[in-house]
Amino acid sequence: MVIKILQGDDKIDATELRFLLAGPQGDIHIVDNPTTWLDDLEWAETYKNLFAMSQLEKFKGFDEYFIENEGEFQKVFDAAEPQDMPIPGHWEDKLNSFQKMICLKAIRMDKIVLSIQNYICEHLGEAFITPPTFDIGKSYKESSLTTPLVFILSKGADPNASFEGFAAKMNMTKKCKQVSLGRGQGEKAESEINDKLQMGGWVLLMNCHLSTSWMPRLEAIVENLDDSKHRDFRLWLTSMPDKSFPVSVLQNSVKMTLEPPSGLKQNCLGTYNSIETEDFEGCAKPREFKKLMWGFVFFHAIVQDRRKFGPIGWNIPYAFMNEELTVCRRQLKIFIEDYDFVPFKVLNYIGAEVNYGGRVTDAIDKRLISTIL
Repeated sequence: MVIKILQGDDKIDATELRFLLAGPQGDIHIVDNPTTWLDDLEWAETYKNLFAMSQLEKFKGFDEYFIENEGEFQKVFDAAEPQDMPIPGHWEDKLNSFQKMICLKAIRMDKIVLSIQNYICEHLGEAFITPPTFDIGKSYKESSLTTPLVFILSKGADPNASFEGFAAKMNMTKKCKQVSLGRGQGEKAESEINDKLQMGGWVLLMNCHLSTSWMPRLEAIVENLDDSKHRDFRLWLTSMPDKSFPVSVLQNSVKMTLEPPSGLKQNCLGTYNSIETEDFEGCAKPREFKKLMWGFVFFHAIVQDRRKFGPIGWNIPYAFMNEELTVCRRQLKIFIEDYDFVPFKVLNYIGAEVNYGGRVTDAIDKRLISTIL
């Protein structure tokens, strides 16, 4: 989006953009490695980029400057956040932020994504790189009795708790029916839909991808929904991405993607966003409760985020869910109010050994999760 806007304003050089996307082309003679901080393979890759860059108008002489001042560029190479560092020499003032990304790609390719995020923030703002926290209420406002709501499932995400919490908030718990689709459940699902269309209420059809043979019937049901039925009716669907899911239903529905948050910050924000105000403020000892609640929230984010590192994070992958955190929060409130002091041993035990530890089977992982909490 940024590129298209800047191209419209004639502020992007087409050859520079092509180089950023495609890199150097053709055979390039590699000169002797002048550095002590790059091995020969790294130098070969770096020099290809430097030489090709130097053929661009704004980068004339960059390869020669790099060789003469390689010690200055080592600071960029060794930095933890090179995307925030100035380019050595007069190049800092000569190059714009797009051209600095090209330099970074040559020296620290692994940080180019962060550099692109900075570039987007510079032109559009941080909101365009920060995923919004999941808000089922906003999605509901866009739906109607003829517009279903579809949870598109991903591994490690379970929308049931969010759905049940929202149903309780809207006083619809007693008017909700949940049907887990599978063999022989199609007729039950259709019966519930017909009932709620007349009486008002919500129907949640879970795991549509497991009932491929019934999907054509679901498509027909959704196509025949009309505004003359009860205005409180809503059809909720959950499904993994699947070819059998009706395209017309997907096109005419409100789509919600509930994915495990990326990174500790997004995880913590998503957790706090899902906690009702009365649950957060309703403890007799608010200071202790809120501090310890933060401890559990941060712990929850860590144990989930470690999964992305494979066997370095956990010896065995575990499907930690939000339900474990919900139980910890409720138990925390009880223990805080019942004891005159903070029962840290109890809280550590029920958190790491019972609520989360119930999923942990590896002995070293048990030690790790107890240590983290």
